[in-house]
Amino acid sequence: MNQEKIGKFIAKCRKEKKLTQEEFAEKLGVNNRSVSRWENGQNMPDLSLFKPLCEVLDITINELMSGEKIKI
Repeated sequence: MNQEKIGKFIAKCRKEKKLTQEEFAEKLGVNNRSVSRWENGQNMPDLSLFKPLCEVLDITINELMSGEKIKI
């Protein structure tokens, strides 16, 4: 699990949804500093946030963990 790659993927997906860090954080009930730390690869989202995070970004948990879209 590459934290930096996952962080960049979260940032890319968030930007594709045209969400600011603040808007994204609000949807997940966290602060925008947390989102910034995830996107910079400093921290990972709490496990309890994986499902809501994936729902907001319209990705799967497998895609989140691999840090990239999985082609079928």
